[in-house]
Amino acid sequence: MLRIIRRGTGSVVTWRRAQVVLLSAQGMAVAKIAEVAFTSDDRVRDVIHNFNTDGFGSLYPKYKGGRPKTFTLPERREIKKIAKSRPVEHGLPFSTWSLTKLADFLVAEGVVDDISHEGLRILLREEGVS
Repeated sequence: MLRIIRRGTGSVVTWRRAQVVLLSAQGMAVAKIAEVAFTSDDRVRDVIHNFNTDGFGSLYPKYKGGRPKTFTLPERREIKKIAKSRPVEHGLPFSTWSLTKLADFLVAEGVVDDISHEGLRILLREEGVS
């Protein structure tokens, strides 16, 4: 699990789930984990419950393959709005977005379920955001 978190590559969803489980195993309260992971208490409980039921397999998203997900117009608008904003406007301690940080934030805020930094790059290019 530490390898997943330290490596920081691959799915944002896997990384976030591993972080939640590890913090829980260290005795951190659900509310504090939700605050640290930028998610809801209910989502933290779901991740912990799924891990307790299904083990490490629950950390990995169950993608069905095929075409990448297409985002709805409201999702695209919200992604574009956040991408054009400054991270400090969202209480984050950095001045500019990287694709990875923006993808992490979008998932943490519940704007999208999952998005790779490459998928985000393509979407932003399509939306004319540089």
